[in-house]
Amino acid sequence: MGKFARLGNELYNGEKSIDFVGRKWLWYAISAVIMLIAIGGWTAKGLNFGIEFTGGSQYTVTVPSERANQDTADELRGVVAGTGIEDASAPIVTTQGNESIVVQTEPLNAEESDEVATAIAEATDTDVDDLSRDEIGPSWGAEVAERSGIGLGVFLVLVMLFIWAYFRQWKMSIAAVVALAHDVVITIGVYALSGFQVTPASVTALLTILGFSLYDTVVVFDKVKENTKNLRGSGRTYASLANLAVNQTLVRSINTSIVALIPVAVILWVSSVQLGASSLKDLSLALFVGTAAGLYSSVFIASPLVAHLKQNETEVVLAERRAKARARQADRYASVPAFKEDMPVQDEPDEAEAVLEEDAPVSRSSSREPQQGASGRGRTVPEARRPVQESRSSGRQQPTRQSKSKRQK
Repeated sequence: MGKFARLGNELYNGEKSIDFVGRKWLWYAISAVIMLIAIGGWTAKGLNFGIEFTGGSQYTVTVPSERANQDTADELRGVVAGTGIEDASAPIVTTQGNESIVVQTEPLNAEESDEVATAIAEATDTDVDDLSRDEIGPSWGAEVAERSGIGLGVFLVLVMLFIWAYFRQWKMSIAAVVALAHDVVITIGVYALSGFQVTPASVTALLTILGFSLYDTVVVFDKVKENTKNLRGSGRTYASLANLAVNQTLVRSINTSIVALIPVAVILWVSSVQLGASSLKDLSLALFVGTAAGLYSSVFIASPLVAHLKQNETEVVLAERRAKARARQADRYASVPAFKEDMPVQDEPDEAEAVLEEDAPVSRSSSREPQQGASGRGRTVPEARRPVQESRSSGRQQPTRQSKSKRQK
């Protein structure tokens, strides 16, 4: 941890730097590949919507508290799948409270529903009449999806307005929305490729990760704004200052994301491997993928995209020109041409001529004459009107300063 802390201090002070902004096309290409894979999985496999969205049959059975555990749920899952009914071949079985187990299947007709209910009753040693049967229609899921879409749209509009009002830069709003869309597409693609069911818990987690991703992006943007506040007097380009801001917040972003990912990863592993609880799996998967994607987008997408969008602004272009001019002044050999294999070979001067030129006396009068057309500090030396002559006042007595007491006598 000590090395990591020193690395963070060096990144913050600018002693070390990772070129995030300069390699923006590499990050764009990586993101494009990941998003294409996500969209391809979404298109090819589609999303596995839960019973809340597609409709289906739900059975709730009451069991003793000592049997309301995952072992009983796994047993019921095997019993229902063993009925041979195609729509009940992949049931969702979860515990509910301390005395109930819920079994969900795809929509079944009356005969198939009775057969499944009988199998559940026999496996739990209960009466069929004690089972609670519910037929869930897809209308409720459609309403949830519609309202979630409305909420997502309102959220994105508010994000753009907030960032524009706070930073006074609409290009930062565009970059933040692009980063959020990047996270959403990747998360949905992972759901499609993994086959996890999309439930209302998944929608809730999706909206949650948008807030987390936006929080990290706003922190980076705030540092960019602080660094570029005095762009004219900084002597650096906008891209270099934006890259410095990303480096300064990098360790903080990594630490925050790791702290958030560790508990989510534990919940995901426990729910998918040990418990098999669908609601926890759906929630934790969206949180885990979205948090990781939010870290990537805030570092590799948002800030490089802002610098890319602002590269043609007048102030940014002038700052880049000033930085290049200052770099040329700092390097006295910047105008020396680099050696190339095909450069013309020039004859060296004769040694005798070189010695004569070195031993030749320099005339004082000639040295005082200005060189016509010579360049000075950003200006051309004007032409001399007449030769430089001795001053007429050289033979006169020059005034001397006397004390006040002597001047009064």
